[in-house]
Amino acid sequence: MSTIEVTKELENLKVEETKTTTTTTDKDTKVATTPIPPTIVPKDDVVAKRLELIRLVGEEIVSEDNLIRLLNGKEKLRCYDGFEPSGRMHIAQGILKSINVNRMVGAGCKFIFWVADWFAMLNNKMNGDLKKIRKVGEYMIEIWKATGMDMENVEFLWSSDEINKNANDYWLRVMDISRKFNIPRIKKCSKIMGRDEQDDLSVAQLLYPCMQCADIFFLKADICQLGMDQRKVNMLAIEYCDKLKIKNKPIIVSHHMLSGLKEGQEKMSKSDPDSAIFMEDTEQDVNSKIRKAFCPPGVVEGNPILDYCKHIIFQKVDSLSIEKQNVGEVKFNSYKELEDAFVKLEVHPSELKPAVSKAINLMLQPVRDHFVNNKEAADLLKTVRSYAVTK
Repeated sequence: MSTIEVTKELENLKVEETKTTTTTTDKDTKVATTPIPPTIVPKDDVVAKRLELIRLVGEEIVSEDNLIRLLNGKEKLRCYDGFEPSGRMHIAQGILKSINVNRMVGAGCKFIFWVADWFAMLNNKMNGDLKKIRKVGEYMIEIWKATGMDMENVEFLWSSDEINKNANDYWLRVMDISRKFNIPRIKKCSKIMGRDEQDDLSVAQLLYPCMQCADIFFLKADICQLGMDQRKVNMLAIEYCDKLKIKNKPIIVSHHMLSGLKEGQEKMSKSDPDSAIFMEDTEQDVNSKIRKAFCPPGVVEGNPILDYCKHIIFQKVDSLSIEKQNVGEVKFNSYKELEDAFVKLEVHPSELKPAVSKAINLMLQPVRDHFVNNKEAADLLKTVRSYAVTK
């Protein structure tokens, strides 16, 4: 994202919900429902603009005071997110992640993608086959190339390669973290793997959170920019800093988790193809999935179609046009405007869904074109589609 684009986005910024911040460690507390105003202020307008971009990304920021202090002192920050190469990429990992990365880059961050191949093996993805996991990682990188992500300010590091280069530093940190916490605390991090505390976890899956916590320090990350589902292990890192009296704690900027398309699905599932739009889905696939998606008239809570509108569509476009029966085309210039009309039953799901399908298809077309026109990418997609997704 260029400086001009960043400035334009800030000028057009419409804050439609209050972001929450907290300075507490994770003791099974709920996310604050009332914002905690920062006590530190940006030193100038440049820092204030950088802060606003990061606020656009973070559904929760831990803590905003520390973030402002960091922005006041450093022009370039190291920001990281780790991802398991575990199957086809859905729209939250593709489009939403691209939006967030470009905003973090616009705020002065170097974005590090930690390609967590060893982690995928520990979590039994692709049945623990590292060769398959590597192929999936390469496929995911190809998708991001086609999404408009600012690749000049992004670096992809494979966990197996980087850990092997600096094994002593990495494993000493992992062992120290494992010494500082008991098993019940580590099991509370199971959600980061798509697991539950009550699941019959393998020893490998107990090692996983200790390693992910170590990643933050190993990569010298100023900011952890992961999803809300990774909150437990990020808070583990904060607790670890407290135990070691580490003053400069990582800043946690947790982004929104996009809903699954079926009723009651808090997040998308790769093992359920109908729960998500995948980045190389055909136009027909998208139309079919959106048409069948849960979207009760007048209801906002738990409505995945509105979730797509708020966190995907209106983050990429300035308006959404909807064809209304007996009225014609109606343009909505903000998500709030659309939501209000939907709640009042002025827009019916049968009118909203085709507009959402059209907008999503336009966003996915460059990715489809990339996998048609680039032979290496096409071969990767064919290979990944042949793999069975394992939970």
